[in-house]
Amino acid sequence: MKSYQKLTTAQPAACQLEEEGAAPLPSGHGKLAPWWVGSGLLVASVLLSTITVWVLRQVSGGWLGPTAPPKCLVVPESHRFDCYPERRVVVTQELCESRGCCFIQSPPLAEGKQGVPWCFYPPDFPSYTLESLNQTALGMVGLLVRREKAYYPRDIERLRLDVEFETDTRLHIKITDATNPRYEVPLDVPRVMKRAENPIYNLNFTWDPFGVLLQRKATGTVLLNTTVAPLIFADQFLQISTLLPSKFLYGLGEHRGSLLHSLYWNTLTLWARDVSPTESFNLYGAHPFYLVMEEGGNAHGVFLLNSNAMGRCPGDPKPACPWTIGGVLDFYIFLGPDPNMVIQQYQQVIGFPAMPPIWALGFHLCRWGYGSSNGTWQTVRSMRNYQIPQDGQWNDIDYMDGYRDFTLDSQKFASLPSLVEDLHKHGQRYVMILDPGISSTSPQGSYWPFDEGLRRGLFLNTTQGQPLIGQVWPGFTAFADFSNPDTHQWWLENLQHFHAHVPFDGLWIDMNEPSNFMDGSEDGCPPGELDNPPYTPAVLGDSLSAKTVCASAKQKVSVHYNLHNLYGLMEAKATASALIKIRGKRPFVISRSTFPSQGRYSGHWLGDNRSQWKDMRYSIPGLLSFSLFGIPLVGADICGFSGSTSEELCTRWMQLGAFYPFTRNHNTQNEKAQDPTVFSPAARTAMKDVLLTRYSLLPFLYTLFHRAHLQGDTVARPLFFEFPWDEATWELDRQFLWGRSLLVTPVLEPGVDSVTGYVPQGTWYDFYTVRISCLSPGPSHSCLSPPAQGSSVNSSGEMLKMSAPLEHLNLHIREGSILPTQKPGTTTEATRGNPLRLIVALSSHATAWGDLFWDDGESLDTFEKGNYSYVVFNVTQATKVTVGTLSIFGVQKPPSKVLLNGQEKPFSYLDNQVWPHFRVPFAGWGPQS
Repeated sequence: MKSYQKLTTAQPAACQLEEEGAAPLPSGHGKLAPWWVGSGLLVASVLLSTITVWVLRQVSGGWLGPTAPPKCLVVPESHRFDCYPERRVVVTQELCESRGCCFIQSPPLAEGKQGVPWCFYPPDFPSYTLESLNQTALGMVGLLVRREKAYYPRDIERLRLDVEFETDTRLHIKITDATNPRYEVPLDVPRVMKRAENPIYNLNFTWDPFGVLLQRKATGTVLLNTTVAPLIFADQFLQISTLLPSKFLYGLGEHRGSLLHSLYWNTLTLWARDVSPTESFNLYGAHPFYLVMEEGGNAHGVFLLNSNAMGRCPGDPKPACPWTIGGVLDFYIFLGPDPNMVIQQYQQVIGFPAMPPIWALGFHLCRWGYGSSNGTWQTVRSMRNYQIPQDGQWNDIDYMDGYRDFTLDSQKFASLPSLVEDLHKHGQRYVMILDPGISSTSPQGSYWPFDEGLRRGLFLNTTQGQPLIGQVWPGFTAFADFSNPDTHQWWLENLQHFHAHVPFDGLWIDMNEPSNFMDGSEDGCPPGELDNPPYTPAVLGDSLSAKTVCASAKQKVSVHYNLHNLYGLMEAKATASALIKIRGKRPFVISRSTFPSQGRYSGHWLGDNRSQWKDMRYSIPGLLSFSLFGIPLVGADICGFSGSTSEELCTRWMQLGAFYPFTRNHNTQNEKAQDPTVFSPAARTAMKDVLLTRYSLLPFLYTLFHRAHLQGDTVARPLFFEFPWDEATWELDRQFLWGRSLLVTPVLEPGVDSVTGYVPQGTWYDFYTVRISCLSPGPSHSCLSPPAQGSSVNSSGEMLKMSAPLEHLNLHIREGSILPTQKPGTTTEATRGNPLRLIVALSSHATAWGDLFWDDGESLDTFEKGNYSYVVFNVTQATKVTVGTLSIFGVQKPPSKVLLNGQEKPFSYLDNQVWPHFRVPFAGWGPQS
């Protein structure tokens, strides 16, 4: 068993923190050398830096160049914030010192130091001064003044500081231009009416230079300390730096990698981009939110409400310097104190996710390359013949005529309306793809979507006011401007026309970064500082217009420079709204590009992955990251999108994918099929069995989504969310939980028949043994008895090797849990008609708890309208109980019959206008009935 070293939190001691809401600070805080406090630290830093420089000179033959000034030598590498972040520039001493910064070369090829900045801020670099600070009803307002220009053009000299103590666990800090309005993200956020009364944090400021210091009251942990580097606020470059209390940082998407970010001099860039998921690349979405675990198990989160290109500059694990190239610095800080609460508090700001229709939680099947509607239909029939569960059948762009939105290939997909009708007759649904690029080359009058969009002025425009033309699948295209409310109406009308012919149930919106096969447009991009800003972030392609549209493109709300990262969110909002108006039911939308609050309108899949074991492994941190981002309906393309899968890989991936919150098998054209029916009987059976297991757990999964919709709980959950005090869980991302109760430990390597996984402290029951021992013997619909010997493990928190033959996925139920289940059918509709069953895993104290949310599965706002049932199951000190009478209230009309354990029972119905109910007398009903 691996031992884990305890974390230590280096708490910066820039000043003593006061109670929040303090008026102007004592004069002793006026002038502060915030980087290095105390003569001992200063002397030690100078001596260590000088000795290090001398030794390295002797070893390297003097490669360090001229001796740096003493003020530079005192800055340890861990506190060197990059003063010259421009890429593709060889930073010389002359260039660096022209900015007033320190220049010290790091040793060449020194392990772990390749990213240490050579050019960094000195302790006395000019910053802002806090000129005034006044109390307001909700917090404070202050004025920041810069008296010396920084090195980026159009430095803003006067800034407004707004602080709102919004709740006891949420702080809002905003810094913007005090004189002129600036672009701000058009996102609805809550407005508080009164100041928090008992915040669990202390807030203080340094005056000159200005800095923010935020501390957790209970532990004294410093959560924010922006005195460690200067505040930069120019028109197109904004940066504020802080020290993190630990290296355990999560979030900041969308990227591919481990759940826990490796912060050793790595740059993280947020700029939506169409590219197959690859480590170190900026991917499809932008989520400027991070969560940090603190020593002792507390957690906090920080959200920067900004949609411009941004990122985290390179540094060692503790420093963080988020920068952006536009907008304002609008921060929300969430104090938790546990990670679950941090995510709930975050979603209180961005909005809770929508409740999906229950069929969205079934198994979905798609591929690009069915070739025809008949080819698609044949796959559906094969799935039915083998009685493999399936709820959704999808088509990629090959259903379209010339890859044009809202069209149908009349030759190859002529029978698509009949296929959709057949799906509906079998309780299944149909989902189709749409892209935001609208073909611009059809003869005038022949393609209504473009003609009408052009007439209404609904496309992105160039700086000259003409539609910006790029190239996507249909050829030359214009791009819908979803920031324009009129575009939402046009989108709705297009979907209504198509739905009248092909009554689709859900929509898959792709290519919405927006993707462009050109850089910018057919004419390139114009000169200017929107397309060529003073600082270009570390984006793939080294240009904001790389494989997307020009940043200077005009939209209704603002320029694309500001709105690029919002494009997918705005399209999802328009699409969800259209589906509600067309179908009158809960919308089902899956989007590739995402931004905070996206969960209110859509789910997400992790993009165009590959049929490789590595891609399967990375899907787990991917879906867990999106759980943090408030988008619980998330999954990866099972078995991989590109490349050819193997039977072993696809079997293992189907086992894992059956426990993605959103589960879909999808692959590309010109590769062999990978749906479950094409594999050997053994593999096909293993895939079918794990899907049946998922369908049996639909009541439990559906209830988890209800809790996500109601209060922001996560569905797929990292282990450290439930065991934050156990530091061994903080780095785990090869396992995950459904809610608090079900532990999933998949096999992620080829050629093995066992898997090693972490089992947190407590008793955990093998899911399959519990299910069989509890449900098989008779008509009982619940089980309170402990399962058979050997089916549970009592763990102190340890790594365990588990048997995992190819047909087996390890699932364990946490003690004290009650899971509502059903006998599985081949669709969610069929499953919902089967009896409910409970699996009860008693704790060592013979207690257990669980709940069930139940409604019709697709109507709008059932919880808000009260059209639902919610049942709490609670076992306390389980003993045998005999129930004499069961009364059920709220039944509006007499039932035709009442069944108990499959047996019809007599009942009486009381038509009380206040409490209509029926009563069932019976005896001998013990806790196993």
